[in-house]
Amino acid sequence: MDSPPAPVPNPETRVDAPASRLRIDPTLQFMLMIGVAVLAAALAYALSSPRNPLAWQWGVLAGLAGFGATAIGAAPALGLRSLGQRGEDILLGFGAGMMLAASSFSLILPGLDAGESLTGSRALGAAVVVTGMAIGVWLMMVLDALTPHEHAHCGTCGPETRMGRVWLFVNAIALHNLPEGMAMGVSFAQADMSVGLPLSTAIAIQDIPEGLAVAVALRGVGMSPWKAVGIAALSGFMEPLGALIGLGLSSSFELFYPGGLGLAAGAMIFVVSHEVIPETHRNGHQRAATLGLMAGFMVMMVLDTTLG
Repeated sequence: MDSPPAPVPNPETRVDAPASRLRIDPTLQFMLMIGVAVLAAALAYALSSPRNPLAWQWGVLAGLAGFGATAIGAAPALGLRSLGQRGEDILLGFGAGMMLAASSFSLILPGLDAGESLTGSRALGAAVVVTGMAIGVWLMMVLDALTPHEHAHCGTCGPETRMGRVWLFVNAIALHNLPEGMAMGVSFAQADMSVGLPLSTAIAIQDIPEGLAVAVALRGVGMSPWKAVGIAALSGFMEPLGALIGLGLSSSFELFYPGGLGLAAGAMIFVVSHEVIPETHRNGHQRAATLGLMAGFMVMMVLDTTLG
């Protein structure tokens, strides 16, 4: 008598899944990432000395403005379940253009001037900024490798996890909000409105479509409107935490001001190239997304000229 056929394995089930996948609730894992950022911000504040009260006030307010902009962007998801893909790509491209211009005009150029002033040499000042940029890129690569998240153009990144794709996307947004917050904090480290105001304005503006994208994605998987908007807004809480980290480091080490400006610029350029541009070019709307990027770049140039 023939033996019964062996059971056919489910192609969606990995043999080593129980041993290699983290069994952590997605909400808990998301909150854990924010908790680590809170500890880093508290440590940076505790170690900072001396503290310029005006710089800390403006830097924290800038980070809170980014948090508020994310919440404002998420609010329309209370009555909106989906976005047109073309419109989303244009908005994200616009934000990418603002980030690129902010990195150039509000971070790298002031960093070069500050580096030359502190070192007495234009070449050494540029070396400090370039070193900061390299560290910023390295930091984002490390976070990209260690944090479970989702890039739509290349799939799941970081350690294996049981988190759904939407939660991985939320992680990705929260992850790149951290260097944006650090950029805000460092830009106000010298209490210089001409550096901090245009940069923080640009980051806050581009946070609006990000908040909406996260909230709509969560609604698309059946989450209630209020919970989706709340979690999307919470992803923006990484920005005031990042601002505290940037302020703390800048207050502790004199050369971290130009180096920190370079670090924030490197991290933001990495995010734009690694995540935002590929995302806006994967749906056949490359031209519209590129026009959005150019528009964002030009708007940021105007902001930097009028506010800087």
